[in-house]
Amino acid sequence: MNAQTSTVTGCGSGACQCASTASEAVATSTTVVTATAAPTMAYVNGIALHAPGQRPDTATLRESAYSELLRQQAVRAGLLPRHTGLTAPELSDAERKVIEAMVDQDVVTPQPTADEGQRYYDAHAAQFMVGQALHMRHILFAVTPGVNVQALTVHAERALLELSHKGVHPERFAQLAAELSNCPSSAQGGDLGWVGPEDCAPELANELFHLKHAQTSMGVHPRLFHTRFGFHIIDVLERRSGIQPAYADVRERIAALLTMQSRARALHQYMTLLVGQALVEGIELEGADSPLVQ
Repeated sequence: MNAQTSTVTGCGSGACQCASTASEAVATSTTVVTATAAPTMAYVNGIALHAPGQRPDTATLRESAYSELLRQQAVRAGLLPRHTGLTAPELSDAERKVIEAMVDQDVVTPQPTADEGQRYYDAHAAQFMVGQALHMRHILFAVTPGVNVQALTVHAERALLELSHKGVHPERFAQLAAELSNCPSSAQGGDLGWVGPEDCAPELANELFHLKHAQTSMGVHPRLFHTRFGFHIIDVLERRSGIQPAYADVRERIAALLTMQSRARALHQYMTLLVGQALVEGIELEGADSPLVQ
């Protein structure tokens, strides 16, 4: 659609002729036509990933690109028939199963050794604690669409600074939680009761339970915690240490975790190699032309 815009400008001074010729300016104003550019097309080896004029969002487009890369790889391997069109086809359930089987055969997942499992346990022992919990309360400054994050951070930092003062009244945390927190716990002064690592967002569980300094810290934490929900002021009231299981008790769990991580790295390398060997246009994908990809 063409947009037509007429504008009249003047200096605004009563001594000039702008005001007296305003009506003439309206009559002789220039029509400005703004052309809307067509969306950039995206291709994998010359096959379009979407219809002309219909650019999908970036996440959808990347998913389509990876799907088309795998389809073309299956065609090269003789597992799927060639596609005669110029736009990437929708894959059937049967075709998806063929591609999944191809990937399972092509992608080798190294199995973790016992030594690797032991090293992981030694470095991440706190993740396997059983029965640890915190009696804690918090004040949540939620990050919602359209919120001024910088202003929200300043607001949260100001509240944290007040609560960090040595002479702050014991009831002040509950008062601020009731006034400021965007969590339903504000009705209880921010009190969340006893919370275990499985009850927290992963980023919060890591800070409160898994890091070494988290094993003994009590009281109001000296900095804000940032999670997917927003900014938190955390006050640890009580702590249950829990029990550290032996490596033998969690060996299978660690092996499954390391296998999953190894599989993810191998898949990433496989897709990165496919991207590096293809001609990808209209979208940025990470690629490499050598199988020696980490």
